[in-house]
Amino acid sequence: MRIVVLIKQVPDTDDVKLDPEKGTMIREGTGNIINPLDLNALQAAVEIKAVMKPETRITAVSMGPLSTEYALREAMALGADDCLLLTDRRFAGADSWSTAKVLSCAIKEIGEVDIILAGEKATDGETGQVGPEVAAMLNIPFSTYISDIKPGENKVTVTRTVEDGYELQRIDYPCLMTVISAINNPGMPTLEGKMRARRAAIKRMSADELRIDEKALGLKGSPTRVVKVTTPKKTRQTRLYSGSSIDEGIGELIEVLEAKGLL
Repeated sequence: MRIVVLIKQVPDTDDVKLDPEKGTMIREGTGNIINPLDLNALQAAVEIKAVMKPETRITAVSMGPLSTEYALREAMALGADDCLLLTDRRFAGADSWSTAKVLSCAIKEIGEVDIILAGEKATDGETGQVGPEVAAMLNIPFSTYISDIKPGENKVTVTRTVEDGYELQRIDYPCLMTVISAINNPGMPTLEGKMRARRAAIKRMSADELRIDEKALGLKGSPTRVVKVTTPKKTRQTRLYSGSSIDEGIGELIEVLEAKGLL
């Protein structure tokens, strides 16, 4: 069995800034980590490998600058058998569709793949679109919001966590699944894993090697456009009551609620 895990490197900060001219994220000057939900996806792959045939192989794939190699080495320390870095300056500024295009072409280059796993969304984008778009481009079935995976010989049984409960699905191989944090607790890298990851060669592929039309790459190949970036204004005026002034505050709150017809 061959498992591919899609890894994204994201800023290790909540203070995400956007370029007001291009409408793209400013990544310089911030630390980077593996997208947390992608760690759940990688752990799911490791657990599938543990119950399937011993020749099962896990490949971590990521698109990004050369610095993304650090995230892929971490993925290898956590259980990936090998890694593929898709890096090219022409990939910069890609939206979800352009990103999915590059990832799907890379998966085709890998060859026969049974399962593709990814986090349900990335913390720096929150779209949740890349996984399903990759599946659509590869013309394979997919499922989202996965909280449990039971692999079988010819099919995989998954549990989807949805608003009103759970859904059970049986999906033929090859397939793609995006997972949520409830599926597992990501493991910690072992010393052996770290040593192996440090020595490993990370394979790289460019746009030319993937044979993708340049019109489909990066910012100019992205149909999504951020036409304006604005910072929301803080309009709330707060007042703090403590100690002996609490009763006064309660009285004022009651007056406000009565004036609004809520009491």
